[in-house]
Amino acid sequence: MLPTRPAPAIVRDLGRADYDTVFAAMRAFTDARDPHTPDELWIVEHPPVFTLGLGADRAHLLAGVGSHDIPVIQTDRGGEVTFHGPGQVVIYLLMDLRRNKPGGKLYARQFVEKIEQA
Repeated sequence: MLPTRPAPAIVRDLGRADYDTVFAAMRAFTDARDPHTPDELWIVEHPPVFTLGLGADRAHLLAGVGSHDIPVIQTDRGGEVTFHGPGQVVIYLLMDLRRNKPGGKLYARQFVEKIEQA
């Protein structure tokens, strides 16, 4: 039996949306997906926000950050302190890594390396 290809990814343009709203929607999407759910790419622009990844040190925030109406949000993702804001387009890749590697699961580190190579 020949392996089947996953359905093409769906691209969604979310316009400008708050980081925490999009993050919650990504969690809900991931929790609800099944082996047949198509992958999705979400294109969004966030109002000003700083996110702190798992490796972030709050001491790396500049003095005054968070006190000028720019929220600081702790996430469960990798990385340090990241600023998102108007004019910066973000593309979130909601990919099922278990089915996107011939012969088995694609690990997050491998996925990031493939994105970097692209």
